[in-house]
Amino acid sequence: MKVTDVQAFKLSGSMPREWEHRARSAAPLDMYADYALRDPSPQTDDSSGTMPIVRYYVTIVTDEGLEGIYGPMVYEEQADIIVKKLKPFLLGQDPLDVERLWDQMRHDRHGRNGYYMMAVSAVDCALWDLRGKYFNAPVYRLLGGPTRPRIPVYASALGFPLEAGKVGEQAKAFVREGFAAQKWFFRHGPSGGGEGRAANLRMAQEVREAIGSGHDFMLDCWMGWNVPYAVDMMDRLRELRPLWLEEPLVPNQIEGYAALKERGSLLLAAGEHLYTRKDFKPFLDQGLLAYVQPDPDWTGGITELRKIAVLSETYDVQFVPHGCTVIPNLHVIASLPPSVCPFLEYLVLYQRQQDHFHKHKLRPHGGFIELPERAGLGIELDESVFESKQLIEVR
Repeated sequence: MKVTDVQAFKLSGSMPREWEHRARSAAPLDMYADYALRDPSPQTDDSSGTMPIVRYYVTIVTDEGLEGIYGPMVYEEQADIIVKKLKPFLLGQDPLDVERLWDQMRHDRHGRNGYYMMAVSAVDCALWDLRGKYFNAPVYRLLGGPTRPRIPVYASALGFPLEAGKVGEQAKAFVREGFAAQKWFFRHGPSGGGEGRAANLRMAQEVREAIGSGHDFMLDCWMGWNVPYAVDMMDRLRELRPLWLEEPLVPNQIEGYAALKERGSLLLAAGEHLYTRKDFKPFLDQGLLAYVQPDPDWTGGITELRKIAVLSETYDVQFVPHGCTVIPNLHVIASLPPSVCPFLEYLVLYQRQQDHFHKHKLRPHGGFIELPERAGLGIELDESVFESKQLIEVR
């Protein structure tokens, strides 16, 4: 079997306004006060109650009629790299040789991170989808699973309102829906001063009071803090017993993470902005993280995600991949023991955008997602919701 074509394409459509992001988290640029005051501008058509949505996909075509598909990709830059740089390399190759192809694709002079590695990630996932279809099995079976018939998920609350009262109301709703745990996102960093610190603490306290002592919650800083602020906040948050504090610093501040490990009082999680196992190894060597969170869409696809899981298990660190896209995470987690990966992240609002163009939508029920039985990754596009489909051409 040989690859005869690699297509990247853009899908455009619209979706109900109710799924639009409203609240945002802290961000690294919040160190500048004028940026810290900004909130996302609504991308809606008020006359129709809808918002536009654009996503990108890649399809790998073979001479035996099998095709592998993966998406969504959010960035056009990924699609451009696929058609300009990866397609010429993949043509004529055996698509079942996923390990060799991954290793060879990454050897571009700028291929270790950024948009290039994100493009490689999408191609790798499409190759695994094709591989599953070739063997007529879900990808998790090719990876050695399943280790369990369904996967527990935690609710990731990005975009939900952070006003007093609304946080507790939503936190209770997540408990009623059966989620194993829930994660909330701080809105403020150091530039927010005492008022921002108080708002952060109020949000975390409201979650704990709402869910009681019998449920877990996590807190995400999205790279928006610095070492002194994080140390102070960790001390203030300790009595609330969050399961972890996520990404308090930008990812290349290894010395800063070492300072938090030494001086802080909470377990640390990070990794969604790290690329490949090479970026994770320094954090693991120094014992800086209790939880590692690679994202398959960014770190190298399913091939690399599985290797980071093995590396995490070797260091006795929990592996909980970042949940921008549920599908590859679900297949990889299903192949791992529960002791390695306890649950899957589910971005409750954002996932509605990510699978908008899919026929088969993965939704949790009672805090679990059932494993799909369709061959490959199980992605099938729903043409009824397309408003346009545009092939990405070499420019």
